[in-house]
Amino acid sequence: MAEVYPIPKFHFSVEMGGSSVAFSEVSGLDVETEVIEYRHGASPEYIKTKQPGLKKYSNITLKRGVFKSNNDYYDWYNTVKMNKIERRDVIISLLNEEHEPVVVWKIKNAWPTKIQSTDLKADANETAIESMELVHEGLSIQNE
Repeated sequence: MAEVYPIPKFHFSVEMGGSSVAFSEVSGLDVETEVIEYRHGASPEYIKTKQPGLKKYSNITLKRGVFKSNNDYYDWYNTVKMNKIERRDVIISLLNEEHEPVVVWKIKNAWPTKIQSTDLKADANETAIESMELVHEGLSIQNE
């Protein structure tokens, strides 16, 4: 019998608008179904029934190191203007040892809502990390 181990979370890839972009961290891959509570007036029981409602998606946060002359974040963010947004589909894949996707998150019509630059400290020795927060219109998960 073959032994089965959980997939480590450090080997992943991110594709934005068809091109691969390197990130050090991805978070916010959440989907939730809101609950609708309802009780009709003629019900003999004094309880509410619970039914599924609309789906709710978290914002996705992407973090990466700061590189000289790499303005992809800012160029995309600068496309966000009143009623004009460059929306992109984003594909995030958790990879196995052979660099093949095991779990794939497909994000639909994403656009940047926030960019957070690195903090600056004179006595620090960490790498400069910047982050981008994306909003989107849907997330599907495929476990392959």
